[in-house]
Amino acid sequence: MADNQDLIILNERVSPGDSKTINFSFAKLYTSTNVEIPIIIERAKEPGPTILLTAGIHGDEINGVEIVRQVIASKINKPTRGTIICIPILNIFGFLNASRAFPDGRDLNRVFPGTKTGSLASRVAYHFTKEILPFADYCMDFHTGGAQRFNASQIRITPGQSELKTLANVFNAPFTVYSSNITKSYRHTCDKMGIPTLLFEGGKSLESNKYIVKDGVDGVKRVLSYLEMLSPNVMVPEAKAAPVVISKSRWVRAHKSGLLHVKIDCNKHVQKGEFLATITDPYGKMRIKVTAPNEGYIININQAPIVNQGDAIFHLSTESTTEIGNDEDS
Repeated sequence: MADNQDLIILNERVSPGDSKTINFSFAKLYTSTNVEIPIIIERAKEPGPTILLTAGIHGDEINGVEIVRQVIASKINKPTRGTIICIPILNIFGFLNASRAFPDGRDLNRVFPGTKTGSLASRVAYHFTKEILPFADYCMDFHTGGAQRFNASQIRITPGQSELKTLANVFNAPFTVYSSNITKSYRHTCDKMGIPTLLFEGGKSLESNKYIVKDGVDGVKRVLSYLEMLSPNVMVPEAKAAPVVISKSRWVRAHKSGLLHVKIDCNKHVQKGEFLATITDPYGKMRIKVTAPNEGYIININQAPIVNQGDAIFHLSTESTTEIGNDEDS
């Protein structure tokens, strides 16, 4: 949407040059109190693309909320052209309850594009998809690891899409991970609507990590600069080395139940057979070493103090490159 016309979002008019917060009200608490999702919209007078930044699709993923909050607080969301729409918390119910899911037990990121008369989560997805998403030319969605699993900063993109490769390289997270769209996910819906979408993963749920947040905020600045939307008053972070592109990966799982003692940091490159962790019993009788089954990068670590047999402990790349190549190479 690169023209210079007024936008009508949720029955509110937003003209070029306007700054406006619109409340997306969709339900009430048991107390009849309205539940409102603030949507922060900043429009430049000069026409340009519309960028949608979302976080908090899972209510316990705080890093994403903090990334979008900092984008707003630092006025990074005031474009020189086009429009930036920020939604720091899409799942307000989950955020209030420090929970991943909606009160109906559903994962919002598994019910898109939703239905008008379905569950609460499905209704939110439906109205969001119908009334907000069509305005977006590009989306950036911010997530963290769940269930005490810590994700290295990474951008996830669908394989075989050259524009997404370019944007991921511009964002410049340490890792770009090829990840097929999951049916009924937000990213899958964006893809079907033809909206290029970067999904950022970093850190773990119910934790705010300043290094992960910085990776996210810096990436937003780089993308906005690339799209010629970033204010000249905002410094563009220098890009680091090209992201490591991970095309295939595997989970290293616990062979036994017990206490988990991780011996290596996330982001690390390891060799086959390298010592990663030990699993012990509480009684001092058992001690099992966990080693890397292949050479690769550690992009996720389970930080739970205890694990059950079969639990995922490490997410390890099996195929990676140090630069983004052509579709045929991916």
